[in-house]
Amino acid sequence: MSAATEVEKGLATGVDAEIVTSNQRVFTGSFGMIFAALCVAYTGFHVGVMNLYPLETWTYRLIHVGGGLSIGYLLYSAQVFYDPDRAGGARLTPPQLALLIPAAGLVAYALAAMAVLWVATGGQNQMGGPTPPAWTVQTFGLPLIGGIVLALAAGWFFPNRLRDQLDLADVVLAVASIVVTLYIIFHAPILRLRAGTALAQPGDMYAAIAGVILILELTRRLAGLALVIIAGIFVLYAFVGPYLPGILEHRGYSLERFFTYIYTDQGILGPTTAISSTYIILFITFAAFLQASRVGEYFVNFAFAAAGGTRGGPAKVAVFASGLMGMINGTSAGNVVSTGSLTIPLMKKVGYKPQTAASVEAAASSGGQILPPIMGAGAFIMAEITGIAYTDIVIAAIIPAILYFASVYFMVDKEALKKGMKGLPREELPEFRQLAKKVFLFIPIIILIGALFSGYSVIRAGTLSMAAAAAVSWLTPYRMGPKEILYAFEIAAKMSLQLVAVCAAAGIIVGVIALTGVGTRFSSMLLGLAGQSQLLALFFAMLVSIILGMGMPTTAAYAVAASVIAPGLIRMGIDPLTAHFFIFYYAVMSAITPPVALAAYAGAAIAQSDPMKTSVESFKIGLAAFVVPFMFFYSAPMLMQGTWLEIIHVFLTALLGIFLMASAVQGWFFGLIGPILRVVLLIAALAMIAGGWLSDIIGLGTAALIFGIQRKVITPKTAARGLD
Repeated sequence: MSAATEVEKGLATGVDAEIVTSNQRVFTGSFGMIFAALCVAYTGFHVGVMNLYPLETWTYRLIHVGGGLSIGYLLYSAQVFYDPDRAGGARLTPPQLALLIPAAGLVAYALAAMAVLWVATGGQNQMGGPTPPAWTVQTFGLPLIGGIVLALAAGWFFPNRLRDQLDLADVVLAVASIVVTLYIIFHAPILRLRAGTALAQPGDMYAAIAGVILILELTRRLAGLALVIIAGIFVLYAFVGPYLPGILEHRGYSLERFFTYIYTDQGILGPTTAISSTYIILFITFAAFLQASRVGEYFVNFAFAAAGGTRGGPAKVAVFASGLMGMINGTSAGNVVSTGSLTIPLMKKVGYKPQTAASVEAAASSGGQILPPIMGAGAFIMAEITGIAYTDIVIAAIIPAILYFASVYFMVDKEALKKGMKGLPREELPEFRQLAKKVFLFIPIIILIGALFSGYSVIRAGTLSMAAAAAVSWLTPYRMGPKEILYAFEIAAKMSLQLVAVCAAAGIIVGVIALTGVGTRFSSMLLGLAGQSQLLALFFAMLVSIILGMGMPTTAAYAVAASVIAPGLIRMGIDPLTAHFFIFYYAVMSAITPPVALAAYAGAAIAQSDPMKTSVESFKIGLAAFVVPFMFFYSAPMLMQGTWLEIIHVFLTALLGIFLMASAVQGWFFGLIGPILRVVLLIAALAMIAGGWLSDIIGLGTAALIFGIQRKVITPKTAARGLD
């Protein structure tokens, strides 16, 4: 059988298929083609600006956010579609019309005002240039906000339930997004000077308020209520600060000053949007190229061929494949849905309980975001925030990532040992020898790593990797021609919308923190509570990172936590790289931390298991990630900081410690062990993880003692020999 046929018939068929969420529209016919063209233009704009025609920073970020909002509202409904296959005509009811007609009229007026503004001035807003008609900036704001509120009400209470049709309310919101973008782009040169000051104009405030409302609503549709509620609390805090006690008190801000400040590069257009408009969308596009060329299927089939036949094989495949795919696509829950739809049923087939299958997939998918070199865009976010070189961050991430995935592997292997599980029959698996002939499909990843470490910029390296993905596809049955490249651009736009909205919403929180100074005060409180104990400070930092990350994608969770916590840790003398890595790990692991564990919940939905039990078990399987950050705090060589002898020593002993920890958690060392020996073995594991020679000797000795007891080499009789 040929390699091509083997890949086509592999278990992973369909892994690269586009995922349609419960509130996502699916357009067909001529409008489907028009919408696809909009998505292609959105992605093409970013790739073109990053590589060919640099654009002024504010303008670029505003188009990034505004374009994402417009496409997002056209694609995602305010409510879920209960009947996914229902199609046909829809009649507008009188209550809908009562909301939609004035909403459309008000937003149309605001759009007309912006059109006159741009035409009358030729798009030039410079000192001494043409003066726009005063009414265009003085009267557009209230109609814009009124139209948005009415359209939101229409979408919430009277949504169009037909998946293949546009909702007129969402068309109004999409147009409103364009109005906000046009106003702020036009005034950007002046807003740099007057935003957030007493010079801010009412029109600036109205545009910013409209933008914030649109961002939060799209975030609700794409990422749920958690981030919206948190952002809303921060916005409220900006106005109630004068009435709060202690470190939370501040002088308060007017509506003009607050909202105009939020919509600048200190807030929504700040670091989070800088990341989403460059690195995130670049690597999402790279992932889309891999998906369009069906390289993702090859990765998963390769993992099945390598590990599918071993005991508990599908679980081990999930560890490898989900880690690799999660590294690229940057969303834990999204990766669970894509690869978990394949691996979870197969894990159940070989004997894993439904909740165990879902938790393994959730832990592996979340771990993909700590896996170099892409780390779900985490490495680039950290580099942007800290100023530390990207290559230094990636190198530092190697050992912790290996330890995490080794731990998950040991967990599933010992579960399989306990239950006496087998792997999948060899005849059901792809043939490794045939798949090995297509190992060249890893070339895009290799080129990415090689280009980054050769000194190329991240943007250039990502673009080269996209080109490589298209090129190697010509050696497979799934060649990427113009049609496939355009399809990759289309799905890249759709895949990026959630992170565009989430990063903009996180920017609101970051802006509030910067404006009120609450981050600095919180850091001072952290220092006060912890006293001089760095360990206690790190414990508080862990709790805050996990709480902030509950229900939030990693990008937003890390950006917010880094703004609030990192300054305090660094002031206590903790190395900046260690502090940020520490926060980043717990932001990632919040996706599998009860009670709000998005990745575990996504897995539970596929496995038909109890969500809370699944989240508890995913926490258990990913336990190493909750220990590893303390490991690299106490042992710098864990982050590749030290001599090679120190690094090798720490890595090997920590790896053994991780093995002992998995054995203790699963109750299987070299056979079943009871509760008392499990506790002793866990102590031995923690001693090995600590990284010192004395603790290593204690850990090794304890592990050897338990091994001897298991093998009955050490018994009460032999232990007592010689006492008489």
